[in-house]
Amino acid sequence: MRTLRGIARGFARGRVKSGGIGVALATTAVLLGATACGASASASGAATGAAASGAGARTATHAAHATHVTPGASAVSASPAASASRPAGPPMLLDTITPQTGTTVGVAMPVSVTFTDPVAPSARAGIEKQLKLTTSVPVNGAWHWFGDKRVDWRPASYWPSGTKVTLDAELTGVTDGHGRYGTHAYHHSFTVGSDTEATVSASGHTMKVTRDGRTVRTLPIDAGSKDWPSWDGTMAVMGKAKTVRMTSCSVHITCDKKDPDFYDLTLPWDVQLTASGTYLHYSTGDPQPGHSSGSHGCVHLSLADAKWFYDFVKQGDPVTITGSPRGNAAPDNGFADFNLTWTQWLAQSATGAHVSPVTL
Repeated sequence: MRTLRGIARGFARGRVKSGGIGVALATTAVLLGATACGASASASGAATGAAASGAGARTATHAAHATHVTPGASAVSASPAASASRPAGPPMLLDTITPQTGTTVGVAMPVSVTFTDPVAPSARAGIEKQLKLTTSVPVNGAWHWFGDKRVDWRPASYWPSGTKVTLDAELTGVTDGHGRYGTHAYHHSFTVGSDTEATVSASGHTMKVTRDGRTVRTLPIDAGSKDWPSWDGTMAVMGKAKTVRMTSCSVHITCDKKDPDFYDLTLPWDVQLTASGTYLHYSTGDPQPGHSSGSHGCVHLSLADAKWFYDFVKQGDPVTITGSPRGNAAPDNGFADFNLTWTQWLAQSATGAHVSPVTL
């Protein structure tokens, strides 16, 4: 198994002046328009997902924080031979499983699977039934389809801390409804860690950080300006990078270096919240936040606080932003799954809610 390295998506600059594989399981970034701090920029440093392995450029998108599963040669054949267990036809292709297998994640982390080819509505119930999720304690949850390629599983409420989760994707012979069939089964597991949560008040310029229900710190922050407001809602941390290059040109704010809104900066201690480029980070243009709203949509922290938060959080920890006029981030803009009510979640499930079987 391997993790994808690539290009990160960044965004933010200083203060804005007033007035101005065969069969694999995957998650591909869904870019829902550019948020205002930047994108298509390079990230480097520590790992983006729940577990990092060395430095280097990382993709700050959905797929960067997933496990890529590399099957055997039989899975990549364009037309595998028919057998009693594998029908004739091309293989059903998937990319990665998120989160990475063997990692420890936060209580808002979904299990996210993305297919490389569309799955027909008629085939979704059959696929959900073969994506068999078991846990160390009973958890009520459901699958939910975001379009025809991505399906996520989340609990009705946050995961209990300490839950061990296993996904057995028994996809051999399973159809996607368009003539493709799965050729492999996959085993994948992770652990839910401490209940670490952050609540950002955009209007109050603060961020309260809790662990297991206890307030650890309350930090001064600055959120998005009135022209470039931050997303509201709950977003599970996608990953993090020690540095991210953030540019105004990459998100179509401006490529004109004479424009007051132009920026091209490499900034440290970046915690990613959305695939479209929302980060919590330090900004050289806003070194002492806590008194205004001036970013291009990111949440600014002081240098010391940004490093502390970077070290404190992990993939899947929920960050909830309130008091911004923009509205909630779309649930598939990264891992903002909990921006849907449970009723809304179940509306796009083919098999409905169920309590996960317990494995000891």
